[in-house]
Amino acid sequence: MKAPTMKPNLRNQQRVDVVSDIVIETPDGCQLTCKTSNLSRTGVMISCNQETAGQLIPHLKAPAPGNLMSVKARFSVPVIAIQPVSILANGNIVYLRRIARDEFQLGIQFADFEGNGLDYVDRYVRKLLANTCKPA
Repeated sequence: MKAPTMKPNLRNQQRVDVVSDIVIETPDGCQLTCKTSNLSRTGVMISCNQETAGQLIPHLKAPAPGNLMSVKARFSVPVIAIQPVSILANGNIVYLRRIARDEFQLGIQFADFEGNGLDYVDRYVRKLLANTCKPA
């Protein structure tokens, strides 16, 4: 009898729904603006149309394990109430799913951050999680 295979949990951190602009830069320098769907300490889910998804993932072929598709992600989080903080993270596209006729979701797993980016993302996610867990 063959043992059941388990799908690895690519996002082992709690996710928070966040809709904001995010710029994804490919290794050849192409910059594409998308929308975030959710964010965790270890990655981000983005939404985009078919044309943009095709520019990020050639032939819209789902990423295979071990075949990393490197990108840079630039987005802002409102850690400081007066002014949002800009985050620059290197990461890899690890997930692709078609949601609708012209809507795709791509999962980006963070590899590293510039400066205090990880700390800012961590604080922002914790703040949003704390707000969703409060009793009404």
